[in-house]
Amino acid sequence: MKVVKKSSEYTVYQKRSGRYAVAAKGGKLVNGEEKVAVLLDLGLIKLTAPAVVEEAVEEVVEEAAAEEAPAEEAAGEEAAEQEPAAE
Repeated sequence: MKVVKKSSEYTVYQKRSGRYAVAAKGGKLVNGEEKVAVLLDLGLIKLTAPAVVEEAVEEVVEEAAAEEAPAEEAAGEEAAEQEPAAE
């Protein structure tokens, strides 16, 4: 790991994979939201808004339900037509 930036409180390292490691003043590694905050403050990463997956999933479920409903009605009509013929 090579040192990318050094501040009074943190040392930022870059791994061979291109990812960053953040060490606090005592040498203890920082993770999670604190690490993201440090990297954002130093300008090493940019944060993008998460993709809205829930709305897309709801739309797909609604479309699938709309497509299945006519198929079920058609299947019910075919079964009704076949029953009298079986008698």
